[in-house]
Amino acid sequence: MKIIDRYISRQLIVNLLFAIVVLSFVLVLGNIFRKLLPLLVNHDLPVEYVVGFVAYVLPFSLIFTIPWGLLTAVLLVFGRLSADNELTALRSNGVSIARICVPLVFIALLCTAASVWLNVAVAPAAQEQMRSIVFNLATRNPMALFGSDQVIDQFPGRKIYVGKKEGNKLENILVFETNEESMPMKVTHARLGMLETDLPNHRILMHLYNARYQQRDEVDPYDLRRMRDGINVAEGTLPISLEELYDKEKRRASRSMLSLEQLLEQLKDEDPKMRSSSRTEINKRFSFPIACLVFALVGVPLGITAHRRETSFGFAASLVIGVFYFLFIIVADTLRANAKLHPELLVWFPNVLFLALGWWLFRRLSRQ
Repeated sequence: MKIIDRYISRQLIVNLLFAIVVLSFVLVLGNIFRKLLPLLVNHDLPVEYVVGFVAYVLPFSLIFTIPWGLLTAVLLVFGRLSADNELTALRSNGVSIARICVPLVFIALLCTAASVWLNVAVAPAAQEQMRSIVFNLATRNPMALFGSDQVIDQFPGRKIYVGKKEGNKLENILVFETNEESMPMKVTHARLGMLETDLPNHRILMHLYNARYQQRDEVDPYDLRRMRDGINVAEGTLPISLEELYDKEKRRASRSMLSLEQLLEQLKDEDPKMRSSSRTEINKRFSFPIACLVFALVGVPLGITAHRRETSFGFAASLVIGVFYFLFIIVADTLRANAKLHPELLVWFPNVLFLALGWWLFRRLSRQ
């Protein structure tokens, strides 16, 4: 049996690592294009920031890809063993399906332990670091935030459009200063501009040339007929605070970035919505890792009963199960502020559902 255990373990580990690499690559690449594409288009983003972003987003991606990769590996390996009649040979020699799955149990437990560590400790810290990457870039290389034919909306209270950028020289500039409802109250047009960093005072100086201003009516900003033209200036300077950018990033902190200790502290808050959200986040961090064990239990009977040699079934089945599982978790998480629905219990529902389904399928398979 040691030879069989090593054989199954090797097959599971190889397929698990392959699936994790592929799924993580897709998720990381998606996050890069979603968050860093404007900066990458500028050709001004330093390589170290791309590497750092990948390093920060990878632990968060592994939260999903480890259980999902294990499910894919189980479906592929046991589907192949069934198609090659290797399972039939083992069971005809008196080896039960439960004994065959012993290596899988150890691998699933290791994946669960790794997922707990990532969910509780590593991913929140990485999320916190990733949140401040824009501020760090603005502090060390503010010019990289500006690009040609793009809208820069990282700075609170402003949206800046630059038609063309060459070095620190800008052309065709539009600066929208917004109110709390993100309504543009003041618009500045300038043909030319120049960027200058003032790091000792934590700000960027945008020198505007041949600029003109337009002001919307404060009472009725939607009525464009009340828009007033301001003075024209040959040269003016618009200071942009980097500290406001940092404060904006701090206010955007989500519960996924909080440590377990901070979440436990929030359980003492008087606001019931705050307590419900914190309880849901805590339960979610421990429900995700259990998916490794649940997926292993579901994957074995599904992979064996498929009787397919092609790997397409394994990937397709893992995609359907994984999407349903994580989608339900996400939906439950969106209800985290509604204490009446007990979202902290809803995040465990997919585990209970797939555990019951897997147990029924496994027992049915063992009796065959």
